[in-house]
Amino acid sequence: MPELKTLALFFLTALAEIAGCYLPWLWLREGKSVWLLLPGALCLAFFAWLLTLHPAAAGRVYAAYGGVYICAALLWLWAVEGIRPGVWDVVGGGVALAGMAIIMFAPRHS
Repeated sequence: MPELKTLALFFLTALAEIAGCYLPWLWLREGKSVWLLLPGALCLAFFAWLLTLHPAAAGRVYAAYGGVYICAALLWLWAVEGIRPGVWDVVGGGVALAGMAIIMFAPRHS
């Protein structure tokens, strides 16, 4: 079950990062309140903290996290922005998740 915990932590991390970037985007592109920058900054601080919770080396975590981020961004596209990902988005997300799994869960010699 450590794999599921790692994956869940990655998805939570991705949601924090996407929200932290989306809120300033709303301010800059959609003319929403400047006050969105405050929760955006908090989300980004939470994102950075969440990355420290992984027991693997930082570089490995960052590399693997990228694959999960891609999938989370596609889910955000669908759930928040109302744009359904296409077949190639889904294929790309699957490839990214496969890469994450190889990086994080491959057997390693100590």
